[in-house]
Amino acid sequence: MPFFRTLAVRAKEEELMDDFSMGGEDLREALKHLRRLNRIFAAPGPTKDGVEKLWQTSGRPGTLSILDVGAGSGDVNHKLLQWADEQGIGLSITLVDMTEEACEEARLQFLHEPRVKVLRGDLRELADASADIVTGSQFVHHFDGQQLVEMVSHMRRASRYGVVINDIHRHPVSYAAVWIVTHLISRNRYIRHDGPLSVAKGFTDRDWQELKHRLQSDSMTYTWKPLFRYSVVIPNA
Repeated sequence: MPFFRTLAVRAKEEELMDDFSMGGEDLREALKHLRRLNRIFAAPGPTKDGVEKLWQTSGRPGTLSILDVGAGSGDVNHKLLQWADEQGIGLSITLVDMTEEACEEARLQFLHEPRVKVLRGDLRELADASADIVTGSQFVHHFDGQQLVEMVSHMRRASRYGVVINDIHRHPVSYAAVWIVTHLISRNRYIRHDGPLSVAKGFTDRDWQELKHRLQSDSMTYTWKPLFRYSVVIPNA
């Protein structure tokens, strides 16, 4: 992935992780390195902020179920569990991913956490109202055009209260930062290729406005969060 590239529009190339015929030890290693990147770039924060906002607007229920789609290792959910403890919320989380490698890593991450279960599956096949809130962290940038609209619509369908999206801000500074850090901390082909590309496939204010229009969701909100992310909340009401 080149250090310099235009970011005027969202990149169209597929990430290596989009090819489910690959995988194995390289993918498992990539998931471990991705957890480190998530810590460096404060990835869990936008998901927690969005869930808390939707929880508040839904009447601050005492119990809450969350479905995290395209979850990978699911590591951003540690912060949600901590938040639930602080608020006294009975929280249950289901991590959903299409690859067995991701599911195995997620099971190891939450081996001793009874509030978290792992499901290998496809968002499009989940039942209606499967959980109170459906979240996606670094998930929706894998899709473009009508497919993006359809995947977010499936997230809404599977939720009772609404959807929280945590995804990347497409910007030269974030692209350069991710390119440098991925090349410093990893030699893994997934990380070095997909890390910078995920920023190039990320979003700006204009992209969220277009998605809001296509979803016909006047209640959808999006807020920029450090480091270089958006917290997007789409209530069902």
